[in-house]
Amino acid sequence: MDYQLVIKFWRKSLDDEAFLSTLEAELTAALGSTARLDGYDVSAKEINLFMDTADPRPTFRKAKDVLERLGVLHSVSAAYRLVGGAQFTSVWPTRMARKFTLPS
Repeated sequence: MDYQLVIKFWRKSLDDEAFLSTLEAELTAALGSTARLDGYDVSAKEINLFMDTADPRPTFRKAKDVLERLGVLHSVSAAYRLVGGAQFTSVWPTRMARKFTLPS
């Protein structure tokens, strides 16, 4: 699994964080062996979910179905990079105007 896919949840768009445990269970079921969830990074403005995968675009498409079903797709952006890399490639939203970054 050469890539790290990051799904960023904007906290001001979320009702609460209670959905995270449900999200994790549903993603694990939907993604199977195609991705490995690798934890969260939580800050005051955002929550970043990390997962390792060999093929980030199809992995995100499967994750997107789960995010849509849980009603949180409107509050996310997503990008991937090589594991250990610095440069991200955005995958959601499809017309990302802002550069994808992680908190320092």
